[in-house]
Amino acid sequence: MSQANPLWGAPRIHGELLKLGIDVSQASVAKYVVRHRRPPSQSWRTFLANHVDQIMAADFFVVPTATGRLLFVLVMLAHHRRRVVHVAVTAHPTAAWTAQQLREAFPWNDAPRYLIRDRDLTFAAIGATAEAMAITEVLTAPRSPRQNAHVERFIGSVRRECLDHVIILTAAGLQRIVKRYVEYYQRSRTHLALDKDALDLLASATRRRTQLLRARGVIRRLRRVLGQYAARSSCGDRTRDDVCERGDLVEGTQARTHGAYCCRVVVSVARRLSCSILKSSSFM
Repeated sequence: MSQANPLWGAPRIHGELLKLGIDVSQASVAKYVVRHRRPPSQSWRTFLANHVDQIMAADFFVVPTATGRLLFVLVMLAHHRRRVVHVAVTAHPTAAWTAQQLREAFPWNDAPRYLIRDRDLTFAAIGATAEAMAITEVLTAPRSPRQNAHVERFIGSVRRECLDHVIILTAAGLQRIVKRYVEYYQRSRTHLALDKDALDLLASATRRRTQLLRARGVIRRLRRVLGQYAARSSCGDRTRDDVCERGDLVEGTQARTHGAYCCRVVVSVARRLSCSILKSSSFM
């Protein structure tokens, strides 16, 4: 019964056995039930790590000026490394303006797959634009800012560390201040999630380390292949040359000598290049 019905558990099988007049305890059924092997599935953390490069978040926050006006700041933030992709300021956040900001944030073929946003009416007109850019909109629940936690955390950081300590007069001034803070946020500000390192510094260090490892692998393969070729060229088969004419023997010997010399020169250059790369890696 367990093999014929792999979706049945011990309680279901125990009930069916009772209907058939078989008096047995459920513990005995659970002991002898067939354990079906299920295909391995990835964890939730692995699923999020696989899709974090394709998720973008967007949200507005309001900044009052010294004259009593309200300015609206649009933030678009990538979930991967929480990098700020686009920031814009306006006093009249219309739906058409928001759609234009989406096009400016992703002008080429680098649009994300998912865009997380709230149900603000200023996002009403980006549906057609997002569909044309092959972006799937993910709407958060009403009054649930925690569902868009990454961009909300950035908004809290820019308020506590910057906007609460300055006086805003115009939209142009706010745009300049927010851009300056974004540069500081990505180039100099330390982040606990990145082992107290900055976004751009860690990214550049990782990129240099990857290039260094690739260069080392290429140099190792080059030295091994050229070393084998040089060894074969220096101690080649001389039996065939012994039966050839004198002129062909001299020409063949000179060709082998020239080939071995070229291989030794290339191997020497590869060694010097590897040494220079190893020296430069010590300063990273």
